[in-house]
Amino acid sequence: MELKKKIITMARGAQEASRELALVPTELKNKTLVAMAKALAEKKDFILAQNKKDVILAQKKGFSGSLIDRLILNDKRIYEMSRSLMQVASLKDYVGETIRTWKRPNGLIISKVRVPIGVIAIIYEARPNVTSDCIGLCLKSSNSVILKGGSEALNSNIAIYKVLKDVAEKFKLPRNAINLIDTSDRKAVDILLGLNNYIDLVIPRGGESLIRSVAAKSKIPVVKHYKGICHTYVDKYADIDTALNVSFNAKVQRPAVCNAMETLLVHKDIAKKFLPEMAARFKAAGVELRGDDNTRRIVKGIKKAADKDWATEYLDLILSVRVVDSLDEAIDHINTFGSKHSDAIITENKKNASEFLKKVDSAAVFVNASTRFTDGYEFGLGAEIGISTEKLHARGPMALEELTTYKYTVFGDGQIRQ
Repeated sequence: MELKKKIITMARGAQEASRELALVPTELKNKTLVAMAKALAEKKDFILAQNKKDVILAQKKGFSGSLIDRLILNDKRIYEMSRSLMQVASLKDYVGETIRTWKRPNGLIISKVRVPIGVIAIIYEARPNVTSDCIGLCLKSSNSVILKGGSEALNSNIAIYKVLKDVAEKFKLPRNAINLIDTSDRKAVDILLGLNNYIDLVIPRGGESLIRSVAAKSKIPVVKHYKGICHTYVDKYADIDTALNVSFNAKVQRPAVCNAMETLLVHKDIAKKFLPEMAARFKAAGVELRGDDNTRRIVKGIKKAADKDWATEYLDLILSVRVVDSLDEAIDHINTFGSKHSDAIITENKKNASEFLKKVDSAAVFVNASTRFTDGYEFGLGAEIGISTEKLHARGPMALEELTTYKYTVFGDGQIRQ
């Protein structure tokens, strides 16, 4: 009961703070974000020391290499966290923007105006940088935030939260606008998901099991960030060097994230030329290949892909490879097995590129570029709360604009409806 009372009090406070935060001027929000970015750099040693505790514990518990990679902070990642907050500060503030205004024949003047969503609860796993990204985005969009990170990153999350909370208090922002549930008790999530009187939106970030669990239990609307089964299709009109470099980057640069490639599709007319060199590069990087029969005839000694491989998010140095007969077959494979996240075509044929862009039903579709670019920062959006694979309200990187809703303001001079 004590935990439930604590979380209800937090949510109630966040709701009250959200009403005050909606009135905070852009200039003050930006100054706070810049100060937060500097504080992350200044308090780097403190944050890294707390992160080290989490990493050591994760290693002792035998967590997977991909999870530990997501958990680890270092100088570069803290710099990226700081840089992300600086970029958010530099971006447009959508709160209060008039989307459009029109006048009715009866004289009513109607405007559609952007407003904050209100209180956003974010439930996430492993990646401590989510803590600072979400605080920054919610602050800029004038939403109160309640963070519930995974137990594996508890020390890291608390450290980052403390650094940023201190800055918010220094700039006299509403006291309960930024909140962190600092317990590993799993009951906290169930309590949080029942507080629809106080919380307006829930965003889960993590594995598929977490997201499905949150969606099933929540009494609050949920924007889902499902798994990233991302594809790269090497068309018969592909430039070989481009195909080699983009495919390698999409799989190897950081395999444990949702925008990494999990399946490589190759047109039959280019497969014999492309696959041997591509396979050699992947082998040198430690990538395990699992191919269909046509792939295995070209690349000897690799595993046979099972049916389940085409629908698997490995988050590891494992890649499924299939040779296809046509562009249509590649598109059909992606729309059948993909997760509507990010998919790419490598081609010099403009007609094929256009057809791929139109027919692939994913949040982000690329031509001659790595799927690893599906990211709020890389899209110039500062950071993102998550990559939505939904179609309603937000799709793809969910950043500042997607963290607003709208209301209608109506001015009259005594009109009554007949």
